Amino acid sequence: MRNYDLTPLYRSAIGFDRLAQLAEHAAANNGNAGYPPYNIELLGENRYRITMAVAGFAMEELDISSEGDKLVVKGNKQDKSAERKYLYQGIAERGFERTFQLADYVTVTGAYLENGLLNIDLVREIPEALKPRKIEIGARPVLENVE
Repeated sequence: MRNYDLTPLYRSAIGFDRLAQLAEHAAANNGNAGYPPYNIELLGENRYRITMAVAGFAMEELDISSEGDKLVVKGNKQDKSAERKYLYQGIAERGFERTFQLADYVTVTGAYLENGLLNIDLVREIPEALKPRKIEIGARPVLENVE
């Protein structure tokens, strides 16, 4: 995989440093190798769900943490291979750590495990101060006689 240097972008694009950091992170994040598989679903205008296939993991073996703009899902499988002798082992029973980069104002609202699928619900709540607002046009200046 190629490693791109985005330093020129930092110098010439003002305010796009976060976008460049996200691009660098996406290019460097190849350690997950697709395990465990997951879906990202749009449930509504500002509601999302991440569904991860974690068959064989108990709730106690899963950990979800959210800090800033990162959501980290970890699975720590207890080693029980000494107890069993497999003729064929096609089910992966290894630990994992998957990191998701969250957009601004996206927070986790809940998580549940059902039928081997870990569902993580997210919502984007934009603060009122940042939402677009309509400004009425008046007939006279607002600041006429300010003393």
